[in-house]
Amino acid sequence: MKKTILLGIMLTAFISCKDDKKEQEAAEVAQTEIADEMAPMMENSVIYEANIRHYSPEGTLNAFTKDIPQLKELGVKVIWVMPIYPISMKRRKATGDLSIEDIKDPKEKEKYLGSYYAITDYTAVNPDMGSMEDFDNLVKTAHDNGMYVILDWVANHTGWDHKWITEHPEYYQKNAKGEVTDPLNPETGESWGWTDVAHLDYASKELYEPMKNELLFWVKEHNIDGFRCDVADNVPTEFWEYAVPKLEEEKPLFMLMESNKPYLFKGIFDMGYGWDLHHVMNDIAKGDKTVAAIDAYMVKKDSMYDGTDIMMNFTSNHDENAWNDSAIQRMGESAEAFAALTYMVPGMPLIYSGQEYDIDRRLKFFEKDSIPTEKKKMYGVYEKLGKLKNNDVALNGGKKAAAYNRIKTSDDANVFAIEREKDGKKVWYIANLSKSSKTFTLPVNGTFTNYMTGEKVTFEKGQEHKFAAWQYYILTE
Repeated sequence: MKKTILLGIMLTAFISCKDDKKEQEAAEVAQTEIADEMAPMMENSVIYEANIRHYSPEGTLNAFTKDIPQLKELGVKVIWVMPIYPISMKRRKATGDLSIEDIKDPKEKEKYLGSYYAITDYTAVNPDMGSMEDFDNLVKTAHDNGMYVILDWVANHTGWDHKWITEHPEYYQKNAKGEVTDPLNPETGESWGWTDVAHLDYASKELYEPMKNELLFWVKEHNIDGFRCDVADNVPTEFWEYAVPKLEEEKPLFMLMESNKPYLFKGIFDMGYGWDLHHVMNDIAKGDKTVAAIDAYMVKKDSMYDGTDIMMNFTSNHDENAWNDSAIQRMGESAEAFAALTYMVPGMPLIYSGQEYDIDRRLKFFEKDSIPTEKKKMYGVYEKLGKLKNNDVALNGGKKAAAYNRIKTSDDANVFAIEREKDGKKVWYIANLSKSSKTFTLPVNGTFTNYMTGEKVTFEKGQEHKFAAWQYYILTE
């Protein structure tokens, strides 16, 4: 009898082990499939920065979610959701210079909602935007439409209302008096001006585990696909090296850093900010630099980064729009040519909320605002660019990017001509990036499709081409 019972226990244990092994193998296969899906996404995706507060008159998660299927028209495969967490009331910003405490009129105070980046609770949703269920529905809708969702993460500082201020003051940087401080310039000791936030201190490493757990909450409980990490290089590299591998034990993630530091790519982040290219494009639009600056950037990029390091290319984002104006205001008639360029060079192009609707003004940062919703010129432009980016391997821009070849022209100071090629497929981008018309020649032969118009065009070696100011061609075979 005892032997029978023992045999039964052993048999049950054996079956249980087999079942556990099957479950483990199934989980590993599922993870591999996700990772396999994510790799091509990095090659041919458009990333969309969703400013939930300003996306709609309601400023809610649900109002944005209903438009997710429409984003597929723009080639979007990654949705970067700006911070959706509750915002601290204490010391919250009213303007760039004033805190809420400086505003005396109660009615006036009501309109100042504060900065998204002054967070009072990392694991909650701002009730102004909706509920956690609303956010879960956003993620599910994105996944159902073949898109990934990454959350904006602020590891460098919290708002002054965060419970850690009182429960764990050891998590924060302090001055000589032992007082918690806002972020200070380490060289001068002066404030950066981010007075609405309290600076976290990673020196003792006591913060590593709790901050990792806050990140893990969203991955494990709410199935998000990665993070855009605010001022990532202001946080010790050792923290990212500790946290990211632990997060990816749960599922593969797509990690974007607000930085372009080469050392942060190494097994930590997949994509960084293409600040250098962005500034070059702005300078060319103003007439302060020429195409030679793009060539110099590409040489520098190749020398600084590995072939697997991805750059996010953009003409705008929430910071640029809020502090330096919209792309249309900054770049004028060149805005479309430079938007197209962000799709043509290696990397992943970004659309910031409102760019698809030709937004031509700054959005308020600390108050409620709304983007336009009328489809004008740029919606169709982004739609065509997104389709080409999604479907033509010659524009692959991720860890296995298509080849990038600069085509010499008779006017390389003003004419930017490149060829992208992969697996026998080719795409050409030829643009007059100057404020006046230019006549030039280039060594391109054949009959092509002018992708943006659908017209056939013929190029012959030595043939003169006259392009108007900021005119560009995207040529396909």
